[in-house]
Amino acid sequence: MYKVDIQADLREAAAVEARRNREKQRQSRIFNARYRTMGVDIEGLKRQVEERKLRENIEKQREEAFGKVQCDKVAQMLEEEEHQRKKQLCQDLVEFRDREQQPSMRREWDIHDPEAVRKGHPARVSDHDPRCGPSSMQCFAGEDLNSVVRQKLQKEHNKLALEEQRNKRNKQLADQQYAGTFELGNKIELDLRAQELAQLEEECRRAKAMALADFNRAQAAEVVEQQHVSQQREQDDNYAEIHNHLTGSLLLEDPSVAKSLLGPHRVITDRWKGMSPEQLQAVWQMQKEQCRENQVRDKKGRAEENWFLQRDAEWDRQRELAARAAMQMEEQEQNFREQLKKSLDDYNRELADAQKSNLKYLEKEVYTNAPTAHYYLQFNTSSR
Repeated sequence: MYKVDIQADLREAAAVEARRNREKQRQSRIFNARYRTMGVDIEGLKRQVEERKLRENIEKQREEAFGKVQCDKVAQMLEEEEHQRKKQLCQDLVEFRDREQQPSMRREWDIHDPEAVRKGHPARVSDHDPRCGPSSMQCFAGEDLNSVVRQKLQKEHNKLALEEQRNKRNKQLADQQYAGTFELGNKIELDLRAQELAQLEEECRRAKAMALADFNRAQAAEVVEQQHVSQQREQDDNYAEIHNHLTGSLLLEDPSVAKSLLGPHRVITDRWKGMSPEQLQAVWQMQKEQCRENQVRDKKGRAEENWFLQRDAEWDRQRELAARAAMQMEEQEQNFREQLKKSLDDYNRELADAQKSNLKYLEKEVYTNAPTAHYYLQFNTSSR
């Protein structure tokens, strides 16, 4: 009798402990806001980030390799191939998501299913409803009678999940191996094309250098010939200029040589020998007349200057009067501001006293039963 009681107590304690463990696990899932709202696979996201970084490194290495090839045609071909490959990958990704990543295929679809309430069953059908477990507060059996079947189903489900993951991993490895082989073939083809282009460029450079050398030799000979001809022409011009100076009328003191055929008032500047006494007398007379005109102009300028000084004095007096009026207006405005500030301070003081009295009334008369910390600790203590 005592032995049976002890076994029942042990079973009941084990059941209670199991319920407590399940409750703790459920609370850890439900109270985790990130897991509850997002429901994402962290490990999967980490793998995606690593794959993206690997793809970026591969793309960077590929771009550095492409930068070494100085040919627009090869670059255009590579860009077109890359564009087609990305387009095909995007299409394959979209098809894969449409085929393998439907919302209804996810493990957490029963949480996010908008039709879950309509598809679900009632909370309780009868007293013998198998869904009424210990945590439902409906049926207290004290043990899990379907644990063997449930564990078997869980093992089968885990086995299928592992098999699916193994297949996906094998497929990813095969795709990576195929991509590596395809990439190696592209690199070999690019290297061959680069070698051909480099050879053609070297041949073009040699032909261009030979043509440039021939052109430079011909240009140098032509420059030498032109220098010889220019020196001979310059020497002939110098001899002709010396002869013209010796036989011409440029060095003579005769003023008639400066007369121009265009009129008696015109002279030839490069043959002019200076002004005559009559011309000098006329210039002096003109200078005396200009001095008299300057004296008359100075008298008029002094009269105008006196008038401007009187006008400036009148303007200064008007500005002083305006400044005095502005100072008086500023003093009146300052007095008005002080009175306004004083009245505003009195109003604010009265308003502060009213607010203090209202707050004191609320604290002593209205809010007499303030909640304590124990009141807030009773929330979020259960997952139900």
